[in-house]
Amino acid sequence: MRTLIKKTIPFVISTFLLFNFASCQNNTTTTSPIDFTQAAEHTIHAVVHIQCEYAQQTNFYEDFFGFLIPHQRSRTYQTSGSGVIISNDGFIVTNNHVVQDADSIQVILNDKRRYKATIVGNDPSADLAVIKIDAKDLPTIEFGDSDKTKIGQWVLAVGNPFNLTSTVTAGIISAKARDLNILGNKMNDNPLKSFIQTDAAVNPGNSGGALVDLDGKLIGINTAIASNTGSYAGYSFAIPSNIVKKITKDIMSYGTTQIAYLGVNIAEVDSRLAENKGIKRIKGLYIASVNENGAAQKAGLKEGDIILKINNREINSNSELNEILSQSSPGDKLSVKYERENSTKEITCLLLNEMGNTSIVKPEEKNIFTALNSEFRELTSKEKKEFRVRNGFVLENLANSPFSRLGIKKGFVITSIDRNPNTSKEDIKALNSRKGKIIIEGFYPNDYRTYYYVLVL
Repeated sequence: MRTLIKKTIPFVISTFLLFNFASCQNNTTTTSPIDFTQAAEHTIHAVVHIQCEYAQQTNFYEDFFGFLIPHQRSRTYQTSGSGVIISNDGFIVTNNHVVQDADSIQVILNDKRRYKATIVGNDPSADLAVIKIDAKDLPTIEFGDSDKTKIGQWVLAVGNPFNLTSTVTAGIISAKARDLNILGNKMNDNPLKSFIQTDAAVNPGNSGGALVDLDGKLIGINTAIASNTGSYAGYSFAIPSNIVKKITKDIMSYGTTQIAYLGVNIAEVDSRLAENKGIKRIKGLYIASVNENGAAQKAGLKEGDIILKINNREINSNSELNEILSQSSPGDKLSVKYERENSTKEITCLLLNEMGNTSIVKPEEKNIFTALNSEFRELTSKEKKEFRVRNGFVLENLANSPFSRLGIKKGFVITSIDRNPNTSKEDIKALNSRKGKIIIEGFYPNDYRTYYYVLVL
């Protein structure tokens, strides 16, 4: 979670839990005391403090002899988080929510050196971003293999909670492949749903910090805590390092994440599903439907098949499948073992991108365009079907715009302008030349429709 220096604003994600975005590996058995010092010394200098500054504009009206004269008032506020240096020439990985929409970003190293940073790219669906500072010969943390981590294994969380300098806490991995749905509703087809759960103390400001094993290798990026108070209350969650490594490599190479799709809708096999479908074993993932011309269909998978293993790894939950796909790229081949009519079979599946092929997807192909100092994206066909709308445009980045001044948040879907239900991309772009009051209708995913009266000065 961003830690506000001037004012703390909690971010409620669930009616039951307040998820504050927070922001060692020894597999041998030993009876000797556990030593955390080497791992701490190895990592503390590669974890940085990130300070972001935001300019917020507010509208007010002054009565001048009976006439209301519009004015704007500007104020600045700061937030903070953590980051991990992944290359000695200044590339740093952090949480997207730490740096998103920031007007300026400052990085403070553990030795107190301060640098201005720029955003290289981000992936909101995974809550990851890569930023860059102009520096050389920096200390780094080596990536570990998060797939090989084990429940009960000792880990260290390194970050900058409460605007302190680098702080180290210890705990164990208490669960893997946790599906929290904390990154849902962010208008992405493929939100990350697989996290490492630990009991290492993580607090506001730890967001984007490192989760490391006892060898000092990076096995996760600390992202969230489960809390009713806004501070650590027993559990914290990290994005697995194998996913972080893949996404950061994509951002640095292509400017955007190359997302791989299997093209199936699945359900976890439990006792109720087994009884309804006549399944003999409570194991695997049931294929409820197969997307036309998707990777699964082209490989020969059908509705009713039960996926048992992928690349010889047993798959029994949506989050386990999500974790594998998040580490994969279009063009990768997966070995899929499945059951059909009580017979076990195995096939090779070629993963595809969102375009239905294996080519590199460029950032400009994400269909992002700008208007009124904001970024928009047209809803995909899948999203239109899911939300039951004919058209819609997602606010991806509001920056300092009339929308943000009204309190409209990222992810809001505009379906009509001035009560025109057939609003097009050209209508959105035409807002740049509009003045006065504009009626905007739309909705947030899983929420009711609403209207806004936008005043363009």
